[in-house]
Amino acid sequence: MTDTVFLNGDFLPADEACISVLDRGFMFGDGVYEVIPVYGGRLFRLEHHLDRLDHSLDGIRLENPLPHSRWQSVLEELVRYNGGGDQSLYLQVTRGPARRDHAFPRNVNPTVFAMSSPLAAPSPELHKGISAVTLEDIRWKLCNIKAIALLPNILLRQQALDQGSAEAIMTRDGEVTEGAAANIFMVRNGTVITPPKSNLLLPGITRDLVVELCAHHGLPCEERPIEAAELRDADELWVTSSTKEVVPVTRLDGVPVGNGRPGPVWERMVELYQAYKEAFRRGEVE
Repeated sequence: MTDTVFLNGDFLPADEACISVLDRGFMFGDGVYEVIPVYGGRLFRLEHHLDRLDHSLDGIRLENPLPHSRWQSVLEELVRYNGGGDQSLYLQVTRGPARRDHAFPRNVNPTVFAMSSPLAAPSPELHKGISAVTLEDIRWKLCNIKAIALLPNILLRQQALDQGSAEAIMTRDGEVTEGAAANIFMVRNGTVITPPKSNLLLPGITRDLVVELCAHHGLPCEERPIEAAELRDADELWVTSSTKEVVPVTRLDGVPVGNGRPGPVWERMVELYQAYKEAFRRGEVE
């Protein structure tokens, strides 16, 4: 983590930032968050992230403490404090400190926090492909809220790691939802397929960009339910996230995906994604 953070209106050294032990984020996981990549000092798809923050806050019935314009100025200033360049911004809003009670407290100010970390380009090792395992989705049914209560995701990711895999691909009632920390794409017969948005998965910003790039560059793409059994016949599998971007899954449940190597559709998507990023750095796209 870099030196300066933002907490409740102030920029201060990270080791001086403190919150109450009665904060509902600490007590209950009563809060939401966002992770925003920064390339060349520019916040990547900021409005998309802030719109999702609005959606998450609406989902937990908490008013956004800052307008979008103020969020932008705060986050841009934080990036400058921490040296510009490529960073990963983390912001979090909780319901604030109050006497421990499940009911919403009255007249409590939310806790607003943001920090940043250096963001390296995805490792070349990731682009060789990762292994994943399928696991039952044990989370609640409001996964479209980007809540800070991530214990089920943590347990599933650790279960995958314990089995020698990098990611868990979750299924619910026989259908694929998403990864423990990523969205899922499948390629069959040249068509890119991803589960549709619903309350059972997070509407990923990188996911949406991949869908947009498919549409713009003529790659067939479908947003439809994926049966868990279909994964066995996939030509390619990918996982996407804001910091890891687009990563091929070359082994699932101990069995090679396709020919066991990153596929040609993934290679094309990575080219398109990197070209979009470079255009963003130059200020040619937002």
